[in-house]
Amino acid sequence: MLDDLRHGICDTARTHDPRRREDGFLPLDGYGALGEGRSVALSGEDGSVDWWCVPQMDSPPLFDRLLDPAEGGYFAIQPVGAFQTRRAYRRNSNVLETWFTTEDGEAVLTESLNSSTAGRLPWAELARRVECTRGYMRFRVVLRLGRRAGTVSPFMSRIGGKAVFHAGDVLGLLLTGPRVSIETASDDGVAAALSLSEGEREILAIVAGEGEPLVVPDLADIDARIDTSDEEWRQWSSHFRDGDGYAAFMLRNALALKILLFSPTGAIAAAGTTSLPERIGGDKNYDYRAAWIRDAGYTINAFMRIGAEAEAKAALTWLLKMMEVHGTAVCFSLNGKAIGEERFIEVPGYRHSSPVRVGNRAGDQFQHSTYGDIFQTVSAFLQAGNILDPGNAARLSDLADECANRWRSKDSGIWELPELRHYTTSKISCWQALTRAVELADAGQLPTTCRDRWEREAGRIRHWIEENCWSEELGAYVMYPGSTALDASITLAVRFGFPSHDRLRRTLDAVDRHLGAGPFHYRYGGMDKEEGCFIACSFWMILARALLGEADEARRRFDVLEELLGRGPGIYPEMIDPETGEWLGNLPQGLSHLAALQAAGALCDAE
Repeated sequence: MLDDLRHGICDTARTHDPRRREDGFLPLDGYGALGEGRSVALSGEDGSVDWWCVPQMDSPPLFDRLLDPAEGGYFAIQPVGAFQTRRAYRRNSNVLETWFTTEDGEAVLTESLNSSTAGRLPWAELARRVECTRGYMRFRVVLRLGRRAGTVSPFMSRIGGKAVFHAGDVLGLLLTGPRVSIETASDDGVAAALSLSEGEREILAIVAGEGEPLVVPDLADIDARIDTSDEEWRQWSSHFRDGDGYAAFMLRNALALKILLFSPTGAIAAAGTTSLPERIGGDKNYDYRAAWIRDAGYTINAFMRIGAEAEAKAALTWLLKMMEVHGTAVCFSLNGKAIGEERFIEVPGYRHSSPVRVGNRAGDQFQHSTYGDIFQTVSAFLQAGNILDPGNAARLSDLADECANRWRSKDSGIWELPELRHYTTSKISCWQALTRAVELADAGQLPTTCRDRWEREAGRIRHWIEENCWSEELGAYVMYPGSTALDASITLAVRFGFPSHDRLRRTLDAVDRHLGAGPFHYRYGGMDKEEGCFIACSFWMILARALLGEADEARRRFDVLEELLGRGPGIYPEMIDPETGEWLGNLPQGLSHLAALQAAGALCDAE
């Protein structure tokens, strides 16, 4: 494995000095994500794990230095003195490698949220292997226990001869090998030293659980599970069956999405973090550690394309179950419950951007786009040769009736806005839902009783859109009737199959003119004053142009985005500042990876 890394895998990443600021914050592109199907950890380029919610990704954080450098928890393994760093994921894997270089030597830190050959472990296991590959290197090891966003006061105790840390109901152990020398240990955490010569290596790990007996694994087993986890990721990647020249890019994005799959239920988290700001110093800082119907639908489509049928089936089963229990709500908790009321946490926030939120108000909204997302997803699943059961067929038929009855009402739109309006993208989504419902009925997958009514209603929706949402002056579909604002999400209409190609092509050009900022795009008019550019929108633009036959232009744009977003090890945020290139918003952001994967897939098809 080390030979593989020396021959180009890690060499694709740039070598640089660690970039943690004096106030303790690290640029977001300096993080890599670890996951095992239940939790997500963010590991910084300087060897500090600054975010980890235990036992699952929507739990209160055990490590929260990401949002609170002064008092937040973290687990750092860093060279002593000046060093440079470069990093990348192992090939076809979510095991992360970070290379440290000092004047005395070189070492590699290998990190994994471990699994086993039987799947996810019944405890949380963060494993970190340090190996000196040249010369000599000394490390400083620090474990600072987090306060779970101010809800607990952590402490240490000795149980069964082991030093155990407590953080509320979370029980954990720091396990280290003989080369680690503990210098101090208190209720606040542990400080230690580690020295390695060429060829030597050491394992450090945290094992934790909540409200349950704590397993104390052997360090050798934890060490072996790093490579077992790597092999499991590679085995999953071996089923990937798409991409041609874009295969590596598509697979890396699929691996990022896989981190966000919550295996206990099949839900898809929108992102692995909360409250990372959409503008530094702004207040648009939201909790995305929940499952959106939209993201689930797009992810299922992506998994179907790349051959991950098991994940697609699990996610679709979850989506249909949520529809049965909650109707067409926008989003749910990862456990399938209604999202709790949004509340604020008293921590500084990333780069002092507050408030820090838990929960999301979108759970109380209504969005017409949900109809289109569900039917497009089911359609893709069935087009792959699968079959719908009678119970869900009946529920989907009722959902099509509901869409046909409700499309004339206002909603919050795809951007979850507080103003209820007749958003153009919402109406297109209703057209999409009823058009897919007609196709499913014609294929024998849905009852045909209301099939003709669905077809007529889809025609009415299209006529309404053409009459009310087009502006000849702007040469574009507007955000809603009577508005002069443009909306980048209308580019999705091309993927939905909306047939007005000439008007859609003109709309793409108008979105470029009015919402473009270099290669990136703002979500809709006026957002340049409130937030960064929304990465998914720029990939949606590439997708739309590829589908409309502009493959060369789409490919040119894709190459630019791939290079600009390639600073990190392989995960994307929600947004980017088009002037500074600084990453913004929660990460890894599922919608960014989904849009990137879809755009690459469209280019692959075009070729």
